Amino acid sequence: MTLYNLGSINADLFYHLPHLPQPGETLAASDFTRGLGGKGANMSVAAARAAARVVHIGAVGSDGAWASEQLLEYGVDTRHIAKVDAATGHAIIMVDEAGENSIILHPGANHAISESALGTALSEASTGDTLLMQNETLLQPKAAKMAKDLGLRVTYAPAPFSEEAVKQLVGLIDMIVLNAVELAQLKSAGLGIESLGVNTLIVTQGAEGGEVYRWSNGFTVEGFSAPNVKAVDTTGAGDTFTGYLLAALDRGQPLMQAINLATKAAALMVTRHGTADVIPDLKDVQDAGF
Repeated sequence: MTLYNLGSINADLFYHLPHLPQPGETLAASDFTRGLGGKGANMSVAAARAAARVVHIGAVGSDGAWASEQLLEYGVDTRHIAKVDAATGHAIIMVDEAGENSIILHPGANHAISESALGTALSEASTGDTLLMQNETLLQPKAAKMAKDLGLRVTYAPAPFSEEAVKQLVGLIDMIVLNAVELAQLKSAGLGIESLGVNTLIVTQGAEGGEVYRWSNGFTVEGFSAPNVKAVDTTGAGDTFTGYLLAALDRGQPLMQAINLATKAAALMVTRHGTADVIPDLKDVQDAGF
């Protein structure tokens, strides 16, 4: 089967700092790097490295050919990445000595994906394929409706969190993958789990593992653990988890087995500095020893 990912593509600009800056504080960075990122690109690379067939639906500007080339090199089908009259999206990522981060996003070309490009890409999909979406692009409601009409399974990662975006997708998605902060934001917005119309909701909680909510005449809750590792950079860990999760499910693995693989991939990811460029491949995860 195939995973279609309506996802962002960013240039990730990393600044390594002694601590995350406070309001009004100026800090000197100890290091700077640029790499491929964006939640969409990260998830596409993760799923491809976990042996899934991945078609990325997105856009870059005239300055973004390198990003498309890297995605292709990493095993992602890039035929539906458009070149548009806007700057390629980028993220300023500040990482402290404990591996925690703060991120500033500029959407750029990610907000210039056309409906026609979306329709052309999904016209190739087959019943049983998967559509993945995040909130760093536009067109999620149209994509979800189109995917449901075509018999696709729809998975949604509601980040960066937007109450309006989530409300537009109620009843159109099968699975949500989010972290504990985003779950709290959902609840603060008055969006209880029961109101979302999903069959499965997965909450990641970093080093503590997470929880799975599954619908069967009401939600049942099951916890899962995460390997104990020393984190140096948590950027992209959630995206790695989601990409690996969907790749494993696409291969027919049971949900908890897929989650176990995804938590191992995310744990290995946080031991590395960077985003899409350093997402582990399947052999790395299988050989990790945890």
